[in-house]
Amino acid sequence: MELKDKLVSSFMAFENNVDVEHSVHDIRTEAIKNFETKGFPTKKEEAWKYTSLNSLRKIDFSLFPKTENTIEYKDVKKYFLHEIDTYKIVFVDGVYSSYLSETTHDGVDICLMSAALTKEMYKPVIDVYFNKVASKDESLTTLNTAFSREGAYIYIPKNKMPKKPIEILHFATGNEASLMLQPRNLVVVEENAEVQIIERHQSLTSNNVLTNAVTEVFAADNAIVDIYKVQNDSASASLIDNTYIDQKNKSVVKVHTFSFGGKLTRNNLNFYQNGEYIDSIMKGVTILGEKQHVDHHTLVHHIEPNCESHQDYKGIYGESSTGVFNGKIIVDKIAQKTNAFQQNNNILISDKATINTKPQLEIFADDVKCSHGCTIGQLDEDALFYLQSRGIPLKEARALLMYAFANNVLESVRIPELKVRINKLIANKLGVNLGFDL
Repeated sequence: MELKDKLVSSFMAFENNVDVEHSVHDIRTEAIKNFETKGFPTKKEEAWKYTSLNSLRKIDFSLFPKTENTIEYKDVKKYFLHEIDTYKIVFVDGVYSSYLSETTHDGVDICLMSAALTKEMYKPVIDVYFNKVASKDESLTTLNTAFSREGAYIYIPKNKMPKKPIEILHFATGNEASLMLQPRNLVVVEENAEVQIIERHQSLTSNNVLTNAVTEVFAADNAIVDIYKVQNDSASASLIDNTYIDQKNKSVVKVHTFSFGGKLTRNNLNFYQNGEYIDSIMKGVTILGEKQHVDHHTLVHHIEPNCESHQDYKGIYGESSTGVFNGKIIVDKIAQKTNAFQQNNNILISDKATINTKPQLEIFADDVKCSHGCTIGQLDEDALFYLQSRGIPLKEARALLMYAFANNVLESVRIPELKVRINKLIANKLGVNLGFDL
């Protein structure tokens, strides 16, 4: 049985065993109908032209873990940002781990999606925000909506800021021969509120793992939201990460995506600017080797005037890896005084590596400042020669140039300890140990 048929046939049993508010049942039912009609995306679709899911569709994934597995903190400590104190929402094989987590309701709600979908006290927020910005047409998003049950629920009321950053971690243990996970996150940040979120999916096994995640983010007037996605998974793990962001007046939302590992990673990042004087920032560093595949798809829809967006993605591709960048900026007719920037720069350090890049602008306003561009090249031989002439070995010289290439993306990371951690991940990915921080 193909994965699509297995998912559709499993839906009714799943739905009958999940206790949620009635309106959510209706949303799920409609979503599974949409997925059944559309199925998994194929390379015939323009948005998936360079990324194939064929190999994943043939795997017999377990959809619901049969047994609950526990893991010790000491065994996974390195995946946490343990250098500082954080709130933690941790899942093991899709099941919430209270032992590894630290949630709170002290002025803010940092807890579980399953609680928000079932308890009356959360109904006012769920009715207003759940499934309101996520796509009703994109097939993998509708699939997640149909099976939405567990994930992170983060609600920051007006004028509030959590005392510390929030980590969302998903671990896969290998209890199942092949496991599919579908976490659903909802982040609501009210007026003048602020939050920092670090998200990571980590497989602890060589078994196949497929994660189809959806996150909805709502930033109200003057809200500030920082999201950091750390993607450094095993060679048997695949991630499809769909993030939808709705911004209101004068809000600032930044999403940093660090893609260093995994078999196949697809990031769909969608910003909708529903207000004026909004700032949307997307930055990413991708460093791949072997046969890894990472596909970044971004959309910024400028709907109102006097807004800005900034996209800066850097990619370093070695061995037989493949990178894809498809960035689209849409400026509506009413969105005058828009300032939009988009840049994608790539370095190929192997003759077998591939990058497909397609920056796009659709502008319907006349008083705007918009630019986009992309570059694909190799390391500067003159610069390498200069560094070697100063006594720096070739390997370290190449790493220095690649560090410099990625530097401006890391400059905007606002959590110093995370910046150091990413710096070390980059050095490890490049196979060097440099004695300085960016």
